[in-house]
Amino acid sequence: MKAMVIEEFGGPDVFVEREVDTPEPDEGQVRIRVVASSVNPLETKIRSGLVKTGPAMPAILNGDVSGVVDKVGPGVAGFAEGDEVFGCAGGVGGWQGALAEFMIADVRLLGKRTPAMELPLADCAALPLVFLTAWSALVDRAGIQPGEHVLIHAGTGGVGHVAIQIAKYLGARVATTVSNEAKAEQARALGADDIIFYRDESVEDYKQRLTNGKGFSLVFDTVGGGNVDKSIEAAAVNGRLCSINTRSTHDLSQMHAKSLTLHVIFRSISLLHGIGMDDQPRLVKALCDMLEQGKVKPLLDTQRYKFTQISDAHRRIESGEAVGKILLER
Repeated sequence: MKAMVIEEFGGPDVFVEREVDTPEPDEGQVRIRVVASSVNPLETKIRSGLVKTGPAMPAILNGDVSGVVDKVGPGVAGFAEGDEVFGCAGGVGGWQGALAEFMIADVRLLGKRTPAMELPLADCAALPLVFLTAWSALVDRAGIQPGEHVLIHAGTGGVGHVAIQIAKYLGARVATTVSNEAKAEQARALGADDIIFYRDESVEDYKQRLTNGKGFSLVFDTVGGGNVDKSIEAAAVNGRLCSINTRSTHDLSQMHAKSLTLHVIFRSISLLHGIGMDDQPRLVKALCDMLEQGKVKPLLDTQRYKFTQISDAHRRIESGEAVGKILLER
């Protein structure tokens, strides 16, 4: 089969097209004829060598996938050839990814597209990693509550735009940070109640405006770096802080002073270490339920790419110009 692979670490141009062996499904696995994938920041970090969690080289990246079951392995129940499926099922550790004609996936990581889902099969590939990340943070780790006033940073980013929809689905009031009016309109369309233009308003100012200076009981940092410090500042006493990007050093004295709880979320743990695999169907079901109810949709960047244009897609996400998710179609 044809696949886009990396044979060394480096910039976006390290991707090359190669002919590789077509994989066969093992116990509890299916083979997917890939229709689409999407780009996540994790893949740029693996490609560059910053994060050493990628598959063995020649490495096929990308965990997000949508496609059609092509072959069913032994011991699989509930999936059949011809099923339309989606999930985040590879691209790290011992699991090759989706940038190929076929991909092997553990069925515990897959959802089935049903007639009740209006989202096209290709577009389903934009949701798995970001949805599972946001759900794990807001629900499983932070225990978001109905009526709670939460702050979600980068509301039109990959994880942020889905986090807004999950928080609203669960009855929270959502404040979010954006850089301009166009992104503010997109965030409002996703359900955001309160808009913060982070370039124009200090943390102290928007805390006062939106919470009477008390801060937010739950803050979700999807940016990292200096935004972790801003998130600590924005949190209320005894609040919870979730972050998906903590590869940085910070003064935690204010966390101590406020008695904050910090939750760090790295969604690849299950695939990398085999931990919590039996719990994955519960998370996938949450995504399927919201899709069937029409309560979640991806915010797609204006630029779409073919698999053979993966270098261009990486350049776009690293430029910071992409809005939402970048979709890749085979």
